Amino acid sequence: MMYRGLRLAARAAHKLSLYNTSSALRQIPVQFQHVRTYADKIIKVPAMAESISEGTLKQWNKAVGDFVEQDEEIATIETDKIDVAVNAPEAGVIKEFLANEEDTVTVGQDLVRIELGGAPSADKPAAEAPKETPKEPTSEPQPEQKAPEPKPQETKPQETKAAPPPPAKEEAHTKMPTKPAETATLGSREEKRVKMNRMRLRIAERLKQSQNTAASLTTFNEVDMSELMAFRSKYKDEILKKTGVKLGFMSAFSRACVLAMRDLPIVNASIEGPNGGDTIVYRDYVDISVAVATEKGLVTPVVRNVEALDLVGIEKAIADMGKKARDGKLTIEDMAGGTFTISNGGVFGSLMGTPIINLPQTAVLGLHAIKDRPVAVNGKLEIRPMMYLALTYDHRLLDGREAVQFLIKVKEYIEDPRKMLL
Repeated sequence: MMYRGLRLAARAAHKLSLYNTSSALRQIPVQFQHVRTYADKIIKVPAMAESISEGTLKQWNKAVGDFVEQDEEIATIETDKIDVAVNAPEAGVIKEFLANEEDTVTVGQDLVRIELGGAPSADKPAAEAPKETPKEPTSEPQPEQKAPEPKPQETKPQETKAAPPPPAKEEAHTKMPTKPAETATLGSREEKRVKMNRMRLRIAERLKQSQNTAASLTTFNEVDMSELMAFRSKYKDEILKKTGVKLGFMSAFSRACVLAMRDLPIVNASIEGPNGGDTIVYRDYVDISVAVATEKGLVTPVVRNVEALDLVGIEKAIADMGKKARDGKLTIEDMAGGTFTISNGGVFGSLMGTPIINLPQTAVLGLHAIKDRPVAVNGKLEIRPMMYLALTYDHRLLDGREAVQFLIKVKEYIEDPRKMLL
């Protein structure tokens, strides 16, 4: 009986302790009762490409405390080729940034710590509710707040004190001698120094490498654009209606280059090997790099297997790449490779220029502005829309004869587009 009594007493004491604990918890404010936690996860700098091991953390797209969905972009890393987005692998709340903007970060480096879990929408009202409750008791003693109504009377003398204008006039008199100095600043010689972004640094490095490596030479010709312009005017509306593609001139020049390369495949070749190269690589495919100007610099996304595309297909592929470049959505795969480059400086009004070879390619075709000029046609002087063409080539691989022949073939195809269908 004694043993049973002790056991009942122990049970009663246990129930009493549980009751005291639960009552104590009820006295704790609601915002401090939420003790549920989730596992933390460290997001690292993602792999970017085989040739890229580091970049610059350009900006954070979120702030500490923000909730991010799965695959939502958190930060942007700038590399020498493209901008890489850092996405959240799982949903959660950002707890800590482990790097600052403009820091150089490497692949695999810890970047941000997030607390995994669902959206905090269910928890936020509970945390916000107690914030409203203390406002109710503070609003009860309204007479105390109404009591200090003489404040407006205090502000009135302040206004009257600030009203007298004499000090302002005195200041105006003191500022009078500074006016000649202000006029002297019209010829300001201030300087501003801005660090080059990684893409611009990479562009400068590659262009200088091209000048130091390739034996660059440029040959020029001019092309009558009358037939191609008439061809485009006749079919552009029909093509736009059927395919949604705006027919331009880039597809025609790309197709003309592909056909000219069939007779002169050396233009589509490249030099590889140690000490500047000792091997010629011939290709049976044509991947054309299209130069696109963006805010950060010149990029050359690649349209692949151009030899297998028709004019509409080429035009659509070029338009898609151009849009991705301007939107900053190019990937490493979009930039890799390329066997020949076309640069259209004519869209900016360039009359003539010498493009630089995009190594390891062998040649680059430069297009320029279309201008009406007087030309001799069948012994008569006529005004025709003319364009200057420039072909910069690597003289280590191409002789002048081959480069000139290639450019003439391109000219012939453009002046009679029907030849491209034969």
